[in-house]
Amino acid sequence: MRILRIAATVEAVSLTILLTNLLTIHAKPITSLAGPLHGMAYVTVIVAASVAQAAKGVRWRALVPGVGGLLALRHLHTTQNG
Repeated sequence: MRILRIAATVEAVSLTILLTNLLTIHAKPITSLAGPLHGMAYVTVIVAASVAQAAKGVRWRALVPGVGGLLALRHLHTTQNG
């Protein structure tokens, strides 16, 4: 759960950085750093959601690019707390 939370945050923040860079200065060094970071966070979210003993639907939510980790965490929190 902790790995999923960290990876989901990194995924969302890195996507925000990439989109902001795309809409503003489009600096190649930012893209070169944030792009692979976002990709690894996305893969980590998918793996963490797949490995976790999770409620039904968490794995599918994790597949949504950009915000899937946050959606999976929200679904996990909702199903665990009632």
